[in-house]
Amino acid sequence: MQTTAIIAIFGLVLVASLLVTPRRATVEGFFGGASVAGRAPTLWVLVLSQVTTWIFARSLMNSAILGYFYGIWGVLAYAAYYGSFLTGGFVVARLRREGAGSVQDWLRGRFGGTGTTLYNIVIALRLLSEVFANLLVVGLIFAAALPEVGMAREASILLVAGLGLAYSAWGGLSAALRTDVVQMLVFIVVFGVAFVALVTAPGFDIGAVLTSEGASGAWNGQVLLLVAFLQVFSYPVHDPVMMDRGFLADARTTRASFLHAFWISFLCIVGFGFFGIEAALRGAEYEGELLGSWAGMFPVWVYVALLVSLLVSALSTLDSALASAARLMVDELGLAPRTLAGGRMAMVGFMLAGAALTLWDNQSLFDAVAVSGTASLFLTPVLLAGLVMGRRVPVWAFSVSFAAAMAGAVAYFARGAVFAPTPLAEWHKYEQLLAICVVVLLIGCATVFASARRAG
Repeated sequence: MQTTAIIAIFGLVLVASLLVTPRRATVEGFFGGASVAGRAPTLWVLVLSQVTTWIFARSLMNSAILGYFYGIWGVLAYAAYYGSFLTGGFVVARLRREGAGSVQDWLRGRFGGTGTTLYNIVIALRLLSEVFANLLVVGLIFAAALPEVGMAREASILLVAGLGLAYSAWGGLSAALRTDVVQMLVFIVVFGVAFVALVTAPGFDIGAVLTSEGASGAWNGQVLLLVAFLQVFSYPVHDPVMMDRGFLADARTTRASFLHAFWISFLCIVGFGFFGIEAALRGAEYEGELLGSWAGMFPVWVYVALLVSLLVSALSTLDSALASAARLMVDELGLAPRTLAGGRMAMVGFMLAGAALTLWDNQSLFDAVAVSGTASLFLTPVLLAGLVMGRRVPVWAFSVSFAAAMAGAVAYFARGAVFAPTPLAEWHKYEQLLAICVVVLLIGCATVFASARRAG
């Protein structure tokens, strides 16, 4: 029964997404998000698109999992990353004030081809991780919903990848903006119903939730909160989905969209984290990234609502990630012609690569966030010195900051081997991550600020 309901509701969302996709695709709409009539997106189209592409399935699951293990501190740590809407909005406003049409425009003017090439490497990895992680959650959901079907995980990944690619490749960014609105409205209703059921259930204690230390204690959640504070300035700038939406409308609309997206997404992430905290408070065993735990905790209809909200959020992120991938490959890297066919080829390549990565053994959902967030840290000293303070940063200093951040990302990714011969091997992985971030920022800031000179 629950499997039929999940498939039926998700199927209806897919059909609705296909129906709102523009009937006629244009090159400007595909890459720039303009309507067929050439109009920029309105405020609430931008807001809902920003929110639904950032509260994607991986993020919702991360919030719940961190809530389960580290209580309210784990949830707040992940929610702190949504301060990226405030820092990202600040960076976008500064870039636009300097006449830049994108992050790459600004980097090209300051650091030439070196700046854009190194930045594009990081955002390509970010987009690939978004496709991979959201397909991974789709597989986890259908594996939990259809445990008797051996190939449920693989089949669901291929099906959702194919359907998501179909409508994304038809309309590009203009299609993503329109479907984001539909998918976000569905998410709000479905998740809202599940959340009300949670907080009104007999035995639910908001005080216990807000003071919970989780199944593993609060300490590592507090450590992760410090990591989030260190990464939150650079994190949004390495996310092309957010940055692309910073240049679609006028400055006033854009600024308002970032502010509204912040509080809406923050509340959604904290709300989903409550489900993880509640699982720990009830003493539920950690099963199947919490999907198995929830199956035994909640009524069937609440469980169905949770899974559908995850599926909808996964779908909404896939189309936006593919639209940004097309713009990256075509507009920024020039690897394909600026045509509908060129953009569609880029989308196919990213979707195939992301689907292939789901076969990889590492299934940790937070690792993708930690690695890409660490890689983005090279931007912090560069933006502070160059964009905020108006200093001239030499290309070699930019490159040193980049090298330090990439080394830090690799060190966290391969932490088992890197830290094995050191005392840090005994530290928790989030303590290791904090140490890496501090070292990366120290190297980057020391290099950039020591070499920066006044403009002119």
